[in-house]
Amino acid sequence: MRDFMDFVQNAFCEQSHWNPDNFYGTLTATAKALLDFDTPKGLRLNASSLSSRNFATSYSLSNAGIVDGSLSFLYSSLPLRAESRSSTINLQDVIQGYRHLQDLRKPDEPWWWEVWHGGKRVDRKAALLYGRLYLPRSTLEALYLRRISPTRQLRISYVSDSSLPHGGNVLALLQTDAGRYSTEYLYSTDSALFGVRGLYNFGAFPSSDPSSKPATYTSETASTLTSSGLADGSLPYEARSPHGRFSAGAELYYGALNASGGLSTGIRFSTLPAHTGFPYTMTLTLNPLMGNLSSTYAVKAGEDMALCSRFDFNVYSYESELQIGCELWRLKRAPMAKNLEGLRTTKDANEPDVLERSTLPKRRRPGEDVTGVLKARVDQNWNVGVLWEGRIKELLFSIGAGFDLRKREQIFRAVGLEIQYSS
Repeated sequence: MRDFMDFVQNAFCEQSHWNPDNFYGTLTATAKALLDFDTPKGLRLNASSLSSRNFATSYSLSNAGIVDGSLSFLYSSLPLRAESRSSTINLQDVIQGYRHLQDLRKPDEPWWWEVWHGGKRVDRKAALLYGRLYLPRSTLEALYLRRISPTRQLRISYVSDSSLPHGGNVLALLQTDAGRYSTEYLYSTDSALFGVRGLYNFGAFPSSDPSSKPATYTSETASTLTSSGLADGSLPYEARSPHGRFSAGAELYYGALNASGGLSTGIRFSTLPAHTGFPYTMTLTLNPLMGNLSSTYAVKAGEDMALCSRFDFNVYSYESELQIGCELWRLKRAPMAKNLEGLRTTKDANEPDVLERSTLPKRRRPGEDVTGVLKARVDQNWNVGVLWEGRIKELLFSIGAGFDLRKREQIFRAVGLEIQYSS
């Protein structure tokens, strides 16, 4: 389950119109969510609060062999309008599962962000500050996030720990999202590492008139449409929206201190909301220096079920690994009387009573009827992981276990329970 502070950071990205799925680093995010989920170890308690629109706190206590905990604080210059109460929060916002890619969005024009007062600009760039202190280890994590422009974001993270070289590490990441393509430039003090990533999306891309800010849909904007499309006869982007998106990207990094580098490349095809069949995502990544080849396939086989598989192969050692997983969402079924709401019985002179489907039941908002999800994975060595996440009253919980079916005398590898409360 997503940490509360990660949930708040995701809300910051949404309100600042930042798309984290349009980067090379999240190319295989769907497969990782379905196959690489963490199972709790021991007992862990979390209490969090979004005390104001700009400030959040979180406290955790765990017992996994030793008793430890952490204190977290977060400040956002952008007022956050997110439902943070664990009793009413949308579970699909805190449980990571199959990720549906959305249509690409044209980046905001820079002048849209300008706020003038008395002939002077008074707008400020949105920023986020986050800190976490682990006790009793005295490890400190810090994050500084700043929106430089509608297409650019700066992310600086810092870790202070006596076990790390030089007592800590700083990672700076400059991200650019132009919609059609994205780039990332990074530097880490660990080994003086320099890196660059890039992702390019093929296919149709929305176009907008940079001279005017798009308004809401009104009768005036509707009058520009004709029966065949826009006033000039062309179809709007929504009408010709593609059913899928093909993306290709690569990353290159080099460590100056140890004089070593790395390279990887990957492609992804994923269906979009216009696709009428089962949503699915396919990826293929290659590390030519290490000879690693990885392919994944994930499909949303139903409203409450997703399946995923991953095959890894090394062309140098001929070693391979296969992993499969699934997630099953538990939905709250409405009573039959409620399902039939809106169906009206009419009487005709020549026919018996029939149900007139003039008004069908309204479709629920995604995540509104979700009560929990069951995740499971298994690999070729019969290592099994099971995780159940859901909500009881005002508490969010995650309970999971890891098994090694080849060791019958010690089949359990880890068992844990995590409980979260937020207000």
